[in-house]
Amino acid sequence: MENLAIGAPADFSLIALFLRASLTVKIVMALLVLASVWSWALIVQKLMVQTTARRDASDFDRRFWSGDPLDDVFDRMNGRPSGAAARIFAAGMAEWRRSQTDDGGLIPGVLSRVERAMNVAIGRESDRLTRGLPFLASVGSTAPFIGLFGTVWGIKTAFEGIALSQNTSLAVVAPGIAEALVATALGLLAAIPAVIMYNKLATDADRISAGHEAFADEFTTILSRQIEAE
Repeated sequence: MENLAIGAPADFSLIALFLRASLTVKIVMALLVLASVWSWALIVQKLMVQTTARRDASDFDRRFWSGDPLDDVFDRMNGRPSGAAARIFAAGMAEWRRSQTDDGGLIPGVLSRVERAMNVAIGRESDRLTRGLPFLASVGSTAPFIGLFGTVWGIKTAFEGIALSQNTSLAVVAPGIAEALVATALGLLAAIPAVIMYNKLATDADRISAGHEAFADEFTTILSRQIEAE
């Protein structure tokens, strides 16, 4: 404060502002930076997962509708289905085969069991797509208020410094207010990408899950026709 009062130049770089901030504001800044880094890591990971899910679904659709018998498609997986759509298909086919009797007949209620098996698989894949998204929602909704808390605390500290030094010069109060405002900026920096990407990732996850459900319905319809044709 004394150096600022006699006109010494103040360093307003982010590092200098952080180092001059009070312990409470430093903790707030560190939490917001950590939340931002974690959010971006989660965003990148989810984008990769969803991109892979769409690619795998497209690849499996080509195999499924290639005209090959479904049993052959299932056998070529060798018990290791690759991709969400393939795992859903494998769950349904596994239940279909378990429902076949030794004489080639079918245990009653096979379609309902196949549907339940695929629904369980769809639920697992949906959870995989959306896992971690609540964290983005939490960051988006709380980071601005955490930053605002840091700003209020920093301004309080700055005015306490003015009272102690009995100097109302702008040169005295400006650095403290600047340090406080950095907390709000960090809060917005963490919250804005988190909100935008949460909405995008949640929408894309719903769209992918809807595709899985549509495939399950189509697969069940195929099995239903096969049962009725026998």
